[in-house]
Amino acid sequence: MSKNGWPLYEVFIRTKSGLSHRHAGSVHAADDQMALDAARDTYTRRMEGVSLWVVRSDRIVASDPAENSAFFEPAEDKIYRHPTFYEIPDGVENL
Repeated sequence: MSKNGWPLYEVFIRTKSGLSHRHAGSVHAADDQMALDAARDTYTRRMEGVSLWVVRSDRIVASDPAENSAFFEPAEDKIYRHPTFYEIPDGVENL
């Protein structure tokens, strides 16, 4: 919360159709519409975007970096997800 009591919103912009949204920054706003308007005015003044997302920061759920081994470890036992599992056929260039 800011000193005026408004929540913090994270701003994500998609610069071109087909691309992913990227984090652009943050704004404080009284409600969702005000956050969207403030994000537009702050981060897309030069026609940088085709789509804009705002998300209240207190609603974002993230994994704990201190527990990353326990959180991401289960994928390591699935060897078929690693490119070393596959044999490269003759005639295919190995980059």
